[in-house]
Amino acid sequence: MTWTQWFIFLLVLQIIHGLGTWKLYIKAGRQAWEAFVPIYNAVVLMKIISRPWWWVVLMFLPIVNLIMIPAAWVETARAFGKDKKLDALLCIITLGFYLYYLNYVADVNYIENRALKPKTSAGEWITSILFAIVAATIVHTYFFQPFVIPSSSLEKSLLVGDFLIVSKIHYGARGPMTTVGAPMVHDTIPVIKTKSYLYNDNFETRNTSWANKLQLPYFRLPGFENVERNDIVVFNQPADTLLDMNDFNPDRNYYKPIDKKTNLVKRCVGLPGDTLEIRNGYVYINGMQNKLPPRSQLQFSYRLTLKKPISTSGEERMFYNMLDKVDIDDGFQFNPNDGAFYLAAASDKAINQLKIQPNVASVERITRDPEQNGNIFPRDPNYEWNVDHFGPLWIPKAGETVKLSTDNIAIYKRAIEEYENNNVVTRGNQIFINEQPATSYTFKQDYYWMMGDNRHNSIDSRYWGFVPYNHIFGKPVFIWMSIDGINDGIKNWSFRWDRIFTTVSGSGKRSSYLIPFLVVVFGIYGFNKWRKKKKAKA
Repeated sequence: MTWTQWFIFLLVLQIIHGLGTWKLYIKAGRQAWEAFVPIYNAVVLMKIISRPWWWVVLMFLPIVNLIMIPAAWVETARAFGKDKKLDALLCIITLGFYLYYLNYVADVNYIENRALKPKTSAGEWITSILFAIVAATIVHTYFFQPFVIPSSSLEKSLLVGDFLIVSKIHYGARGPMTTVGAPMVHDTIPVIKTKSYLYNDNFETRNTSWANKLQLPYFRLPGFENVERNDIVVFNQPADTLLDMNDFNPDRNYYKPIDKKTNLVKRCVGLPGDTLEIRNGYVYINGMQNKLPPRSQLQFSYRLTLKKPISTSGEERMFYNMLDKVDIDDGFQFNPNDGAFYLAAASDKAINQLKIQPNVASVERITRDPEQNGNIFPRDPNYEWNVDHFGPLWIPKAGETVKLSTDNIAIYKRAIEEYENNNVVTRGNQIFINEQPATSYTFKQDYYWMMGDNRHNSIDSRYWGFVPYNHIFGKPVFIWMSIDGINDGIKNWSFRWDRIFTTVSGSGKRSSYLIPFLVVVFGIYGFNKWRKKKKAKA
């Protein structure tokens, strides 16, 4: 729905609320008209049910309000003496219309100084859990979110098994667009493996489904910095139509709202308005080679041959130890036809160390020929690009205009159509946008180009194109835990102590803040214990 439609919808809800509670307002010593005034009626209701005013704010926050509004229904019933478990259940299963019964039929009286504490220990537990979920959801949505590195696309900068804290406030917290869903989970409810939100994901019915009308329009709170070149960014995969991101052959496409698309983390190498090109695997921006930060290391695939073939288990173990020694850990394949090992990814530093190993005959970097079609973005016969030779192409910028032709429409069609909600068709040599002939287009939002440092083992913008600004949701700032072998079973886990409590970005050598953190925690604990003893003696 649009903002206007949401405004009308909320006004209707206010009328429904007023009609169902105005007599209860009178019994509580208020005026009947106060039950109908938007927002003000909620403030008055908080006074009636003896709850703090800031509950009103929580009742208007998406997802959080799915807990707070039913809580307000239950508390209203309790304020008029209906405090049994059955009353609470009726409030919830009737979506608050139980209050109509209290308002028009039941003989109830207002209890002004009622006890707010739950009568049972189970009630206390439920209340504590619900408000813990509310608090965690607010932090998760508007401030910070945990994230686990699932793949090696940024290996050496971020490792598989790094547990990150992603800041929402750096680029500005993006408001939720999905209004009905389970709190504290992304697109899937753990264990039962089912969709965690209300949305019709079928292509044919997604634009007409009533469930999809409940989506909020995109909005973002102000941030204190913009996305900068070479920032590591967490975003929603723009072209995500998979039920499971590990299954690339689904029975059909599964369309998702923006905030429920799969979360990815990559490096932003291209900014709005840049002209990007990839030559021999290296990124060039506006004609200049992009220089990565000191902590990052580019990785490419290599062909390795040995002077002496491996023939025994001992020699095989020595080969593994050699790769581990030079920090090559992204896997390899052996080709018996040519007797060569094909390394999935290795940095320049690792290759330089590998070349001086006694049994290494040669190490050659694998690079695609410029003429080799890599079946990547924009997947058009006019652009036979591959992961090593790509572009040049211009990255769209909000407010700037691009000239359109049948030659370049393949590059910009998805952005204009899918991300900016237009209908784009080509008839002969003419382009039509929303059934109007078009020779140019002015973009409504900024776009970015995201890539992994692991150039030959990263599914990134080279495969699905531009990342719209409304798909960006955070900046990784902190590694609070790092586990090696996280995908190999718990028996093979080991902690990377040198990475725990370290910053994601920085110019110098990575240093851990774990010890200072523990000193502060134990210091606070000791101080509180000393203060309690002092109070007890007094």
